[in-house]
Amino acid sequence: MTAGFGFGARLRAALDAYGPLCVGIDPHVSLLEEWGLDASASGTREFGLHVVEAAAGRVGFVKPQVAFFERFGSAGFAALEDVLRAARAAGLVVIADAKRGDIGSTMDGYAAAWLAEGAPLEADAVTLSPYLGPDSLRDTLTFAVRAGKGAFVLAATSNPEAFALQSARTVDVAATDDQSVAERVARDVGWINGSAAFSGSLGPIGLVVGATVDRSAVGLSDEALTGAPLLVPGFGAQGASPSEIMALFGALTPNVVASESRSILSAGPAGLVARIAEHAALYAEAIDG
Repeated sequence: MTAGFGFGARLRAALDAYGPLCVGIDPHVSLLEEWGLDASASGTREFGLHVVEAAAGRVGFVKPQVAFFERFGSAGFAALEDVLRAARAAGLVVIADAKRGDIGSTMDGYAAAWLAEGAPLEADAVTLSPYLGPDSLRDTLTFAVRAGKGAFVLAATSNPEAFALQSARTVDVAATDDQSVAERVARDVGWINGSAAFSGSLGPIGLVVGATVDRSAVGLSDEALTGAPLLVPGFGAQGASPSEIMALFGALTPNVVASESRSILSAGPAGLVARIAEHAALYAEAIDG
């Protein structure tokens, strides 16, 4: 993909065509067993390729969870490469859930690994952690935009133990008032979306905001999230229902990529297509109804 048709534009096209459902590719050991597959690199490869086949043409997005491939070492990464390649070839927007975060040349390496054209692990977007300081991601975000790619930066995750950190108040001598950590992250990575190149459209730099998070408690108002695509875990097995999407996100709903994993994958290989169609329809009904 070229920068001329960047990530925000492709994301918008997929959202408009297919709705918000993103199918997670999470080959847990228990799921591999339920699917009759070995807990091995070859099992994760078969699992991932089957999910890609079921998702293609039915949803716009898939999100492979890198850790479930990484645990098998080089063979696991080879399996992930095959899944990423197949998903992108199928026209899916591929979000590598790698949650990388570091500084300097290390982040340059991660950017090249996940976002460079032709890289073995090339994806359309990657998840990033800002907790070494949001500014540590600046070069990676710039790299993403120039490559026509995207990123989703952790802001307010759905795991309960994150609340104390993400709702904590920041201290900044240059600021006239304090902010929550989550709000500060949104502000400090949102500068790209606010640039003239993306004015009035969906930007390429998104935020991860859990569906089960009380956004007001962590300072993530609609205004703080304007223009950013939102990757939203927490639907399905984690407790939020597709029918709640409008109540949870209101005017931001058109920018939401709603991630579901176990609630979809538990249908097994034989029931996967029907489960994907069922859940995609639930989101469409909630949004249109």
